[in-house]
Amino acid sequence: MAVASAVENGHSEHLVKEGSFSGLTKVVAMDCEMVGVGDSGKDSELARVSIVNLTGHCVYDKFVKPIEEVTDYRTHVSGIRPADLEAGEEFSLVQKEVYDILKGRILVGHAVHHDLKVLFLDHPRSKIRDTAYYQPFKKMCNGKTPSLKKLAECLLGVKVQQGEHSSVQDAQAAMRLYTMYRSDWEAAVHKLAQHRRNQLKKPK
Repeated sequence: MAVASAVENGHSEHLVKEGSFSGLTKVVAMDCEMVGVGDSGKDSELARVSIVNLTGHCVYDKFVKPIEEVTDYRTHVSGIRPADLEAGEEFSLVQKEVYDILKGRILVGHAVHHDLKVLFLDHPRSKIRDTAYYQPFKKMCNGKTPSLKKLAECLLGVKVQQGEHSSVQDAQAAMRLYTMYRSDWEAAVHKLAQHRRNQLKKPK
């Protein structure tokens, strides 16, 4: 399957570290594209899932055969077309493969709970790094939830989500945002975990 990466589209020399390790790392970023099912296509179903490693290399990218009838391909946003899904993998296989990749790893994403929801997967909260809810990013937007598009343009100088989205490119952008702030982010996670442990130790 051809990977519609940002590098190929000429947008993301900043999103993949050239010459770096291209296999699985302890930290991965994931993004999914969804299509609409049900009345008016309001409900979402998984259509494509992409995972990149710590340096932005794509390590997994598959289209998924729909379980329900697709009533809205949302092509102008998702980039998904009927032929993509016809050639896709079975949902159960993709779900199992993604589960195996994510298990034990830190998961980066933007509003990644939506991606986990369509995959029918859970992931430990302590191992999620979500760029939509990272407080320093929210402060930049006056406390509002920032869009990945805005964060990528403002902090990375990279334009993403120009027309049809690429789940590979969005995962790469989320990962690059994480790695830029990784030291401070992980220090904050460690501090919060330590605070919670201390709270549990206090006598009631």
